[in-house]
Amino acid sequence: MTVDRERLLARAAELLTRRPASSMDEIARAAGISRATLHRQFAGRDALVRALEEIAIRQLDAALDAARIDEGDAEEAVRRVVAEAEPLAGFLAFLLTENQLFTPGELNEGWRRIDARVHALFRRGQEEGVFRVDLTAAWLTEALYALVTAAAWAVQDGLVAARDSRRMTVELLLGGARRTTG
Repeated sequence: MTVDRERLLARAAELLTRRPASSMDEIARAAGISRATLHRQFAGRDALVRALEEIAIRQLDAALDAARIDEGDAEEAVRRVVAEAEPLAGFLAFLLTENQLFTPGELNEGWRRIDARVHALFRRGQEEGVFRVDLTAAWLTEALYALVTAAAWAVQDGLVAARDSRRMTVELLLGGARRTTG
C-alpha cells in the first residue's frame, strides 16, 4: 500500500488540533490507514509531530510566497494570504497549538520566520494608513491565524459553506482591521 505522506500528515494535523491527546490508533484511523502503516512512516508520536512541523512550515512558507505579500496594496495582500492559507488551515492550526508547548523565546525558527513575514505585512499596512494603529500588528497577525483556523473548523463541522468561508474570513478580519476616517 502506497501512503500519501502529505495527506496523512494533513489528516493528523486536523485531528491533533481538535483533539491533541489523540492516540496513534486514532490518528491512523483519521488518515484511513492501519496503525502498523502509521508506525512504518513514523517511529512514534515525536517523529510524527516533527514531520508535521516540517511540512507545515514548508507549505506555509510556500503559501506566503504565492501570496506575494510584499507586493501591491496591503489589503489585497491580506486577501491573497487568506486564499493561500485556507487550504493549509490544519497545518496552521497545528503550528499554533504546538507552539503553546514551548516556553517563551523557544519558538521554532521556521515558525518565527512565517510569523515575522505576516507581522511585517500588517505593519506595512499600518504605515500606509490602511490598517488601524490602535491594534498591534502582532494582534492582527494572531487574528488572521485564528480566523483562518476557525473558518476551516466551521466548514468541517458543517456550520459554514466551504464556498463562503474565505469571503467571511476576509470580511471579518479586514472589517475590523481597516483604518476609518472621521
